[in-house]
Amino acid sequence: MPRGKSPGSSIKDPDQYEALRDEGMSKEKAARISNASAAEGRSEVGKRGGEAEDYEDRTKEELLERAREIGIDGRSKMSKSELIDALRNH
Repeated sequence: MPRGKSPGSSIKDPDQYEALRDEGMSKEKAARISNASAAEGRSEVGKRGGEAEDYEDRTKEELLERAREIGIDGRSKMSKSELIDALRNH
């Protein structure tokens, strides 16, 4: 998205949203993070991360469950590596 163009009224921290998109995050993930940061503060949101088990250490069934929770389409036909990629980029 070109700079200067608003990502939409649902984005509460447009600067952070744009920075996250520039890093390659999906629109959905960038919106979730920027909106949480706007509501709770960036430092508070940053403290929450880093406690989950690595995707590579999870079973395919665990990955499928997580993909189901967040609504990734086509998950049942994905390989473990495809699930990991889809989860990281959702």
